[in-house]
Amino acid sequence: MLILCGVFMDRDKIKWCFRLKDGLKIVEPNERLAKSYLEEAKLSLARADKDFQDGDFLWTTVVIYYAEYYALYSFLQRIGVKCENHFCSILAVALLLGEEKTKTINYHKGRRIDAQYYMKVGKEEDVKKMLQEAKMFVSMFDNIVADLNEEEVNNYRVIFKKLK
Repeated sequence: MLILCGVFMDRDKIKWCFRLKDGLKIVEPNERLAKSYLEEAKLSLARADKDFQDGDFLWTTVVIYYAEYYALYSFLQRIGVKCENHFCSILAVALLLGEEKTKTINYHKGRRIDAQYYMKVGKEEDVKKMLQEAKMFVSMFDNIVADLNEEEVNNYRVIFKKLK
């Protein structure tokens, strides 16, 4: 399922991401690495669950974001895109799958920054809701990656080469 929305508005941002030293790069698709990132996403969710049960809402918030990032990044690895810049990784996925697929991670990224750098930690019920959203997010990307076929992988790669 190829969506490619917002391309014209975000074309300059994507071009900037390709020019960054650690920005977007087209590499060989790596199914093994994609699976490893998904596994790490699931392990991170378990860690977030434990942190939440321990009442550590700051680290729950931080780990939630990284669990989601690992899941999102597994998709990029599966289609052969490498990126060490979180903004660019999220933007790339939004362009390919639609902004709706990245709404949760974008919101949680802001919450992570608030918690980690400004000590603004959400209330228990807010963090609990984030944890549930993260579980759905990771599950969604697990399904997206599992359902990708080689034709779709190649189509995404063609789009990326055109965006470069």
